[in-house]
Amino acid sequence: MVRALITLFVALTATGARAVDVGDPMPAVQSGRWLNSAPLDDTALKDKVVLVEFWTYRCRNCRNVEPQVKQWFGRYRNEGLVVLGVHTPEFDHEKKPENVAAYLREHAIAHPVAIDNDYANWNRFENRYWPAFYLRDRRGLIRYVHFGEGQYGETDAMIRALLAENH
Repeated sequence: MVRALITLFVALTATGARAVDVGDPMPAVQSGRWLNSAPLDDTALKDKVVLVEFWTYRCRNCRNVEPQVKQWFGRYRNEGLVVLGVHTPEFDHEKKPENVAAYLREHAIAHPVAIDNDYANWNRFENRYWPAFYLRDRRGLIRYVHFGEGQYGETDAMIRALLAENH
């Protein structure tokens, strides 16, 4: 097990693979299928603070962060925050947009969700985790990255700070 992890670390380090990080421009989120919204392009997101969450509806950790994500959407959307879910499925049954749409209805999730069945956004961000959060400032730069559950207070503080920044 340890040998396999070391081999993986060496392989990733040798290829230079790394996820987008703080200070990088936020990659565009693109999808042929959007739920709860028309497609959101650079024009729609101009001068907005954007929280991108990579998730999948069967992931327990994604379900655990769901109340907090809904709270951020409700609390800050009128102040300039766009919460944008990127549904990237782990399993085949999660690839059906009608299943994702049903989950959104059942769980009262109202923020925009891009369907990422081909992992195009996942790969563009070089993401590796569910859930993963990328917070972009109004200029389009990533200012905060968090993987997994927790750090809700820290994330909330960063959202508030970015919303307060002049652009």
